[in-house]
Amino acid sequence: MLKKPYWMFRIYTPQDANKALPEVKRRFNTILSQKNNVVALQEEVQKTVESGSSLERFIKKKQQLNGAVSSLYKSIEQLEDMGIMIKSVDDGLLDFPCMRFDQEVWLCWKLGETEIKFWHDKEEGFMGRKPLAPKGFLTGEDDLADLR
Repeated sequence: MLKKPYWMFRIYTPQDANKALPEVKRRFNTILSQKNNVVALQEEVQKTVESGSSLERFIKKKQQLNGAVSSLYKSIEQLEDMGIMIKSVDDGLLDFPCMRFDQEVWLCWKLGETEIKFWHDKEEGFMGRKPLAPKGFLTGEDDLADLR
């Protein structure tokens, strides 16, 4: 039986990334909800320890936390299996691999944005974001109408 590769590599165009965005947003919102649940459960486990509760109560809470952490990591894996890189869950930053002429770059999206409108070099992060050029608008070297 063939095993699926751990991480699928895919090159996105801006159009591909925007087409995938509704599903990406849905999955990312699930990850945010699961992360918040993990944080709440961690606090409950800590309170259980501090209150001197029974070992049985502590172990049940800890098992609940373990299950929530496993679900969170599974959701992260499923999103990244789409070839998308989560840069920061807390900041809501995701990157899509892309080619700009012969250069590998990232298309970037931040939670709350309605579409993919920015890109940055591999070595740069969020602070290096540059706007995508409108489709078919040739402005010179920084034009990304040729992203493929």
